[in-house]
Amino acid sequence: MHRNQEESRTELGMIRIHKNVIASIASLAATEIEGVKRVGGDFKSGLLELIGRKMSMAIKIEIDSSDEVRIEVPIVIKYGFNIPEVAAKAQENVHKTLEKMINLTPKDININVQGIERG
Repeated sequence: MHRNQEESRTELGMIRIHKNVIASIASLAATEIEGVKRVGGDFKSGLLELIGRKMSMAIKIEIDSSDEVRIEVPIVIKYGFNIPEVAAKAQENVHKTLEKMINLTPKDININVQGIERG
């Protein structure tokens, strides 16, 4: 079952957070890390960037029937940085930021290093 939002109930009613919001938070959190050049990295991401679409579109969010959330974040790392270290810091920051902003603890946060670039 594919779902487009994370939801929870309060005594006043339902709170629904769309997958695009989760992706936006993950994108911003990943790019806060020194050494992350950008989110994305494939041809489609470059094309989306050229036409002004947000890079959070490159992030995949899956919410299964038991409300477990899995996130896939493709990143490009700046040349000269330690790739595993930067990827781990991005993973940690995405986790911490999602918990802080929307009380979401994802089941998996997969960081996919798509490439490296200078600058």
